[in-house]
Parts: sequence; structure tokens; C-alpha cells
Amino acid sequence: MTDVIVIGSGIGGLSCAALLARYGLEVTVLESHSIPGGAAHAFERQGFKFDSGPSLYSGLSYSPSVNPLRQVLDAIGVDLPCVNYDTWGCRLPEGDFNTSVGGDQFCEVLVKLRGEDAVKEWRQLQRVMTPLAQAAIALPPAALRLDIGAALTVGKFAPLLAQHATNVLKLTGSFDRIMNGVIRDPFIRNWLNLLCFLLSGLPASGTNAAEVAFMFADWYKPGVMLDYPVGGSGALVNALVEGLEKHGGKLILSSHVEQILVEGKRAVGVRLRNGEEIRARRAVVSNASVWDTLKLVPETTLPAKFRTQRQAIPECDSFMHLHLGIDAQNLATDLACHYIVVNDWGLGITAPQNVILVSIPSIIDPSLAPPGKHVIHVYTPGNEPYAPWEGMERRSREYEEKKRSRAEVMWQALERIIPDIRSRCEITLVGTPLTHERFLRRHRGTYGPAISAAVGLFPGHSTPLPGLMCCGDSTFPGIGLPAVAASGMIVANTLAPISQHLAMLKDIGLQ
Repeated sequence: MTDVIVIGSGIGGLSCAALLARYGLEVTVLESHSIPGGAAHAFERQGFKFDSGPSLYSGLSYSPSVNPLRQVLDAIGVDLPCVNYDTWGCRLPEGDFNTSVGGDQFCEVLVKLRGEDAVKEWRQLQRVMTPLAQAAIALPPAALRLDIGAALTVGKFAPLLAQHATNVLKLTGSFDRIMNGVIRDPFIRNWLNLLCFLLSGLPASGTNAAEVAFMFADWYKPGVMLDYPVGGSGALVNALVEGLEKHGGKLILSSHVEQILVEGKRAVGVRLRNGEEIRARRAVVSNASVWDTLKLVPETTLPAKFRTQRQAIPECDSFMHLHLGIDAQNLATDLACHYIVVNDWGLGITAPQNVILVSIPSIIDPSLAPPGKHVIHVYTPGNEPYAPWEGMERRSREYEEKKRSRAEVMWQALERIIPDIRSRCEITLVGTPLTHERFLRRHRGTYGPAISAAVGLFPGHSTPLPGLMCCGDSTFPGIGLPAVAASGMIVANTLAPISQHLAMLKDIGLQ
């Protein structure tokens, strides 16, 4: 018996559980995989430490921060050493160049590529986005909860929200409404669509304006730096687990939840694959996707309309991954930590295999690879369709051939950065949508909901079944790490007494 069961140790689930433990609740996290972290977990092969998922971080190396993930770490009292940098490489149809976060450097790129008129448009967009960015961070997600207590926790920020009331309303729609009013230059429009896709899996027409405003508040301010956790994404996961356990919480790995137990029309616990039952006094929180959560709940315990609506939520595509351990001898010394590769703007930013991301984190954190080596992660970010892989036998020759052919676009992207990359490889691992589906327990290997800001809202954290709540990438707009951390905080806050919630806000410098 425990107070709260959290299903899944993704960043959203760990954020929720660690904060619940900080609030004094007895919490147990059940993870199907043998490694915690969900899509952000890390793994090691022959001394090479690989990130399985996200590799671009910001707002983690200082406090107070607008990043909800940093706020969680502050709340649970765990440090996360980071390496700072500000530049990444671009391999775009217009050419190869480096760009940086901050207020000015992108204008230098625009002058060379598009001329002074493009710079004027970008400056005007910055002016438009400045008050919107301030509005986007006026109410920290850490203050949110889903009960009447929000009147007190959110009320603390009412004066600031009142100052930004007009701009808050402008953040409720899609970003393209703002972009279309300012930007005509085709390159800047493509660039903004690219950033939106990386934020939400959708172009500007489908991305919530608040997400983009948050990004502008974080990336395009003077003196800003990007962060990379020392030790990679595994260090981030370990920090959350440390906070969970420090406050008395428990993480149980290799514990696959088969079913959520319902008694008296209330979620009361879970049954594991091995038949063991674990009961929860207060709540069961699912960090699984919206579709995978439905599979865990007995058919008759949720209204048919609710189940149908959730099942019909559109999904983002999946990923291809290339994890490489390479010999770095005589390699160029001016490599960037990250690269964005776009093959053809004309195909559309969400087209399959059109955008490829490259991460070489050992450039800035040598601890990730043996001496004289580098670790590389190349991936197609939520643009690999699941359908061509569906039903394929993973041990078949057909599967191996498809892995080879579908990975080729990643090799070609990497060859634009390291021309002799294929001859340098000591470890080569290829991941597919079936890999995502199998190891991450992800419905069709999906990145998360593809909910257009112009159409509707994310499903949210509540369900019609008392005692069952949800967190993670199916509950809060943005899909990425800040969004899932925010979702975990909101659920944890809702289950905590208001007095403890208010004390937490004070402790992390938000009061």
C-alpha cells in the first residue's frame, strides 16, 4: 500500500513523483523498462554514454528559472551541474552556417542570407514578441493546481497577470496568426516553422503561440546560454530519481503495469504483469501516453464518449535514431555540439525524413565517451511514419533492410558534418518506431499528440474516473521536457495541501 502510484518514470512521471515525495506523500513509481527516464533515458555501450531522446536544454543552469524542470529540481533540492554553450550548426538549403541563442547573432545570419529587409522583419518580430514573452512567463506552471485551491496559488500572481492581460489573450491561438502579421521573408517563415516543429511536432499553424513566446523569453534574450547536463540526459534522470528517493519515494524498475484496478467506481491501484497488486490510498497517476493509458483501464469503467474522444486524438509521427560511437582522431576541431539539417523547405517542415537533428554532446562533455572518441546521436524528430513498419517482424531480413534504407538519410546528413563518418564508427545502433513502441511502451512509437492550437486543447490531467490522473506529453501543450515537467508539477500540486504548495513556491523563489 502506498499513497500514490505513478505509472512510468518518464520526466513527467518522475517530476510528479519527486514533488509528491517532497510534499510528504508516500509515492511509488512503477517502470516497465529496466532503465528509468522514459524517452529521455540514457544507456551505455563500451564506455559510450548515449542519450536516447532530447539533447537540447535551456534554463537548467540558474535559479529562479522559467523552465518548469529547473523549478522541480529546486523544489526537491537537487543540483544538476551543466555545461554552457550558445551556438549550434545549421545545414539548410540556403547553406551551412552557425547560429546562436541571444538577441543579435541571428540578425548577422539574416544579413548574409537575406539582406537588411529580413533583419528589419526579424527585429519587428522581436519587438512584437517581447511583451508576449513576458505574458507567457507571468504565471509559472508551478503555481497551477486543478482544484479550488488554485484561487490562492494562482492568485499570488494576479497583479502580474493583470498587467499582461491583453497579451495573455493573444497567446491562446496559433503562432502563425502572429507570424503572418509581421513576417513576409520566406526564409524567416521557414525558420519559424522549423522552431515550431521542434517545439510541438507541428508547424506554426498548429503550434500554440504561448509555446513560441516561452521560447522567445528563453532563447532570444541578451546573454542567454544553452545548457547540457554533465553526464547527459541520464544525469537529469538520475537527479530526479535522487530527489524522489531523498524524500522517501520509491522507484521500482522492470515492473510492467498490466491493469489499473477499479473498485467502487474509483481507481485504487494497479496489477502488474506478474500478478502482483499494489494499492494506492490517494491516487493512481499515469505517465503513459493518452492512448496507452486507455489500454490500462477496464473497458466499462470509463464513459464510452470519453474513451472514443481520447482514442481519436491525432498523434505525431515517430522517430528514427542513429547512435554512434566513433574514433575522433584528427577530427575537425570546430565541430558544434548540435546541428539542424533540413533537406528541402518545399516539402514542408513535417515531411518524413526532411528534418534531421545531430547531437555530438561529447564535444562539450568528454565524460560521455572514452578518450579520443565521440558519441553521436542522430534522429528524425517526430517525422518518421509508423505505418511502413507496422506488423513487421523485428528479427526478419525485411526489417534489417528497412532499417538500413530508412537510416540512410541520417548518414547523409551526418556526412555533411563529418564526411568520413562511416569509416570512423566503432558502435552503430539504429532505432526505429518499433524500437520506440517496444522499449518506451509508446502507442505506435508516437512522439505525442498532434493537437493543433487552432483546433483544440490538450486532453489535460483529469479523467472521469475518480482517483486516476494523468501527466506527461499527452496532458500539457509542448510535448518537450518543460511541458512534461510542468504537467507533473500540476498533478503533484493538486494532490498536496495548499499550505505546502504555497511553501514550495516560496522555497523556489516564485513568491
